[in-house]
Amino acid sequence: MRFQPTEIEDVVLIVPEVFTDERGAFLETWQATEFRTAGIDRDFVQDNHSISHRHVLRGLHYQLRRPQGKLVRVVRGAVFDVAVDLRAGSPSFARWVGRELSAENRHMLWIPEGFAHGFLALGDGTELVYKCTDVYVPEDEHCLLWNDAGVAVDWPLASGARPVLSDKDRVGRSLEDAACYP
Repeated sequence: MRFQPTEIEDVVLIVPEVFTDERGAFLETWQATEFRTAGIDRDFVQDNHSISHRHVLRGLHYQLRRPQGKLVRVVRGAVFDVAVDLRAGSPSFARWVGRELSAENRHMLWIPEGFAHGFLALGDGTELVYKCTDVYVPEDEHCLLWNDAGVAVDWPLASGARPVLSDKDRVGRSLEDAACYP
């Protein structure tokens, strides 16, 4: 596996080695020693699997008292995956990083605790799976507005397309009003 830094320190793009032959392909998606050596020394306690139609935008979600680090990958289709730094003391506070993750490129994104996370499904039937460092606690969930001008994520929506949002994502908080990590 190759661990590639992104524009924001601590967010890492992971490119697994893929072994292919006439039978198909094989790759490792998690190996504790390799991740630890790369500086990602976490225990995962929950796996999630999300299935979305084209233009579904989920996020930008985070938990404040029970923050979750997430190791994200796509097993079908493609997403534009986004992490927004909400660590108040961070030099990259309010900045975002986004990457296309797909079943084809098999890339993964490590998003540590202290970030809001969201994604835009780029095709129908897109399946995203991610490992979390803490469990989901509904009463601790927060949502940063997906199109907040203070963050200005450049979502790759097709010309004239509008994202499909849940009710909670439609009424996310602006960066100015959002609860952030100390």
